[in-house]
Amino acid sequence: MKLARPLLIIDLETTGIWVDKDKIIEIGMIKCLPKGVKETYAKRVNPGISIPSRVTEVTGIINADVKSAPLFKEIAPEVAEFIGDDSDLGGFNLERFDLPLLVRELSEAGCKLEWQHRTIYDAQKIYHVHERRDLTAAYKFYCNKDLYAAHSALADTQATLDVLEAQLKEYGQGEEHIEALQDFDYEQNADFFDEEKKFRWWNGELYMLFGKYARKESLKEIAQKDREYLEWILTKDFSDKVKNVIEDVLNGKFLGDKEVS
Repeated sequence: MKLARPLLIIDLETTGIWVDKDKIIEIGMIKCLPKGVKETYAKRVNPGISIPSRVTEVTGIINADVKSAPLFKEIAPEVAEFIGDDSDLGGFNLERFDLPLLVRELSEAGCKLEWQHRTIYDAQKIYHVHERRDLTAAYKFYCNKDLYAAHSALADTQATLDVLEAQLKEYGQGEEHIEALQDFDYEQNADFFDEEKKFRWWNGELYMLFGKYARKESLKEIAQKDREYLEWILTKDFSDKVKNVIEDVLNGKFLGDKEVS
């Protein structure tokens, strides 16, 4: 691959997929220089919070693995130096996840990553543009059949049923009940507290995803500084589940019950 400018490939392992809050537990970078030389940087990071069990299942990284590792703020200057000022950036789902999370972590550590002037090569975007990811492609992949009547409602419905049956056979570990697919519960939705997705868990605490405290402070922290705001929520059209937990927080009873390790 010929390069006119340095190309830096970035990948992060993190405590979750919430760009605004989650922490880096491992960072890997490869810098490809125009002359053909490659430089690498890899380091584990202590996130300062517990690694959720579902993250350990995916990454194989447990809390003990990062207990003695540096905090990100301790390595942020060397990370920024390795990235440099002139490299274009590459990754898989880089634009939506790794890059904004890395920019946030660097900023919180007092370092700045200027990326707007760089060319971004996101392998995931390129993949999705050139390789179909629709029902026709899934039908061919899982059922090894061509969907000739695509976009006919009944044909699409039958094809979807066939795909689900094939996925159950492939991923259900011998289980014949459709509930075996519930474990693919789509990590991006796993941490929401309510069906309207206005509250979510992070590190054992509940956070709002709306209003002036959105993604900034936990409900317990808000209760300590602005009880009137939580009392206002009780007067609005929220579910009983949400109102009950707000009342618990206001009464000092709520400690959080989301598993984080």
